[in-house]
Amino acid sequence: MTTETETLIRPGKRPLPRRRAGAGWTALRAIGKHVLLSAAALVMLYPLLWLVVSSFKPNADIFRDLSLFTTNLTTENYVNGWNDLQYPFGTFLLNSALIAFGAILGNLVACSMAAYAFARLKFRFKNFAFAVMLGSIMLPFQVLLVPQFLIYKELDWLNTFLPLIAPKFLATEAFFIFLMVQFIRGLPKELFEAARIDGAGQVRSYFQITLPLIVPSLATTSIFTFIWTWGDFFGPLIYLRLPELFPASLALKGFLDAQSSSDYGSMFAMSVVSLVPLFLVFLFGQRFLIKGSATSGIK
Repeated sequence: MTTETETLIRPGKRPLPRRRAGAGWTALRAIGKHVLLSAAALVMLYPLLWLVVSSFKPNADIFRDLSLFTTNLTTENYVNGWNDLQYPFGTFLLNSALIAFGAILGNLVACSMAAYAFARLKFRFKNFAFAVMLGSIMLPFQVLLVPQFLIYKELDWLNTFLPLIAPKFLATEAFFIFLMVQFIRGLPKELFEAARIDGAGQVRSYFQITLPLIVPSLATTSIFTFIWTWGDFFGPLIYLRLPELFPASLALKGFLDAQSSSDYGSMFAMSVVSLVPLFLVFLFGQRFLIKGSATSGIK
């Protein structure tokens, strides 16, 4: 006699596996979990999807129908949005790119050098300086706004990109310094000892050993810097007054007018265009983000 919970032995054949108790309940839980996660993802993505769909709607239909399904689609918003401002929208995208790449270059150079000094060099007050550097992460941006503005005004840097780029070359981004310090500390010390025995100094160790081995953290720094700089609105609003210098984030407000009608369709269309570089950078750089964060001790 056999039961359902026993293994059935048939002559000349493999035994049938036992039925696992609760297998159906486990599958049901997995399905329910996926359904809930999909619903949550849809809720979070709905504003972005609505933005994309609304960029193809006429202005009169944007706020009349908030659904994602419509048959009255047009590309007129993209044409008008690209040409309706004082300058073509490509000018503002180029300004955003110049600011972003300047900030990336500054962070890569200055933060990597500062991180190498904290991780490999010995100097007085090293621990105190490192603690002060970490403490600056908690310092609100608004605290430094007025002093920085007065300094840049005295330097005659207003209405230029310098206030948005120059500080990056002074290793002011403590988060990226900490990221690289953790990465460099994880490198084998034997590499630097062997280089020192072969006569390599600190400069050579920095360029030929450290930089090639911390590429994931450099990529992470570049991606975060690009995302934060490309979408920055407050900084350009404070330091830039000439329309030809506006980045895309600041130029978008040109479609809104408090005294007359606002062109929401064109603004949504150019918002989608402005999001494309961010999406591409994140899409192709997410593996570097994961690798850089995982190997630097930041969980």
